[in-house]
Amino acid sequence: MTSSSNLHTHTTYCDGKNTARELIQRAIVLGWESIGFSGHAYTSCDTEYCMSREGTQAYQREILSLQQEYKDTIQVYLGIEQDVFSEEISFPYDYIIGSTHYIRCDDGAYVAVDASREKTVAAVKRYFGGDYYRYAQAYYRQAAQVAAVTGCDIVGHFDLITKFNEGSCLFDESDPRYRSAALEALEQVTPTCPLFEINTGAMLRAGRSAPYPAAFLLRHLQHLGGQVIITSDCHQLKGLDWNFSEAAELAKSCGFRYGKILRNGVFADVLL
Repeated sequence: MTSSSNLHTHTTYCDGKNTARELIQRAIVLGWESIGFSGHAYTSCDTEYCMSREGTQAYQREILSLQQEYKDTIQVYLGIEQDVFSEEISFPYDYIIGSTHYIRCDDGAYVAVDASREKTVAAVKRYFGGDYYRYAQAYYRQAAQVAAVTGCDIVGHFDLITKFNEGSCLFDESDPRYRSAALEALEQVTPTCPLFEINTGAMLRAGRSAPYPAAFLLRHLQHLGGQVIITSDCHQLKGLDWNFSEAAELAKSCGFRYGKILRNGVFADVLL
C-alpha cells in the first residue's frame, strides 16, 4: 500500500505541534490525494489537550477555508475526534473518529489511560487495587459504548489502554481476563461502526513496536466483517505517514485485503 491520505491529524488548535497549513503542505510534498483533520472535541473533564469551544469554531472556519484554497491540489476534510465524554456535537463534520481516552471511576474521577506510565500505575493502584484486569475490564466497558455515544464513522485506537504496556510490562495481554473484555467490547461496537483505524501514533510517541489495535483484535474484526483504515494519529509533521507500510502488513497478516480511504467524500476501498 502506498500512503495517500491520513484522517487522524491534530493541529495547534489542540495538542498538535503544527498548523493545518503546514500539514497540508507536507501532504502535498508526499503526493497525497487527501488529508483530514480530527481535532480533539471539547471535553470538560480534561481541557488541557482538547480544543476550546471558541477554538473549535476557529478550527472549523480555518479548515473550511483551506478546503477551498487547496481544492485544485488536494482534498482537505474537516473531521473531529469525539471522546465518549466529549460534549455532544451538532456541526456537520465530514467524519467523526470515536475514541475512549478515560475511565470514569465510582467517585466521579476521570482516569486518562494514555497520560503516562507513572500515572497509569498510580491510578490502577488507587482505583482498582492494583488489579490491571479490573482496570482493563472497566476500560472496555466504556469503549464498548464508543460508537453508540459518539456516532462515529471510524473507531479510534481501540486498545489505547495498552499504550504503556509494551512487552506486557504491566499486564499480560494474552490473559483470558484481558482478551475476553476486549473481544466482547469489539463485538458490541462493530455492528454500529465496523470501520476501525490501524493507528501507528504510539510507535512514534511512546516507543511501541506495533500499531493499535493488537493482531488478535484485528483478526476478530476481520472475522466479524469489519474494515480498517490506516492512520498515524499525527501530532507533528514527521509523524504524518509514520510506519504506514508496517500497518498495511499487519492488516494483511490479519486477513484484510483492502483498507479504506475517504475519496470525494465517500469511504472507498484501496488495495493494501
